[in-house]
Amino acid sequence: MEKIKTHRELRVYQLSFEAGMEIFRMTKSFPKEEMYSLTDQIRRSSRSVSGNLAEAFRKRRYPKHFVSKLSDCEGEAAETQVWLDYALECQYINQEPYAKLNDKYDHILAMLINMATKPESWSW
Repeated sequence: MEKIKTHRELRVYQLSFEAGMEIFRMTKSFPKEEMYSLTDQIRRSSRSVSGNLAEAFRKRRYPKHFVSKLSDCEGEAAETQVWLDYALECQYINQEPYAKLNDKYDHILAMLINMATKPESWSW
């Protein structure tokens, strides 16, 4: 198995980037009055997952910094799930895209936790 050289090769990065783009497209249909609240919040938190993951990957030689950045990723992923809850409850999205994205974030969280519990596997 070849060593991962860049954050873009991480499956969790690919999944989080994909989810962030799905959220971006989905939020285009949110009401205009949500532009500076729910729309902005969910876009920011969803993008922060992949952004913080890129930073974590670059800090992997320092296990405590690596785990700290992964923890930031976890927090942003969980926050995104909360904004999805609001979007569903406000009826901006229906159950199908909600369930799909929520499941995707559950997988992202599981991968992040797995990485954080074995930081030595990622250092060089």
